[in-house]
Amino acid sequence: MNYSIGKFAELSGFSIDTLRYYEKESLIIPKRDANNRRVFTEQDIIWMDFIKKLKLTGMKLKDIKVYAQLRYQGDETISERLELLLKQATILLEQKNEIDNHLDFLQKKIRIYKEMLAEKK
Repeated sequence: MNYSIGKFAELSGFSIDTLRYYEKESLIIPKRDANNRRVFTEQDIIWMDFIKKLKLTGMKLKDIKVYAQLRYQGDETISERLELLLKQATILLEQKNEIDNHLDFLQKKIRIYKEMLAEKK
């Protein structure tokens, strides 16, 4: 099924302006109809959902752009795309460890305060 940019914006959750910007940056390359209007497909919806998920991982737009360029080059770029995903996974694991350390700190302090309150009773 084919979609106009308005319908595609609604389905993808991205604004029309964002879609146009992403096209300008070659993150998405929609087909064009006989009147040179953008035509989006189900595959484009899947791709935009993937971009959305990459953004949620904190991947920088410049890295998503590289990933998109590699994707449009075809399967011979799978190893390079894998490297980008592995790099982002490493970044997320480092952030997770940092958050875990912060939580440990807070939980220790909370435990101390609870013990202090219990001793007063």
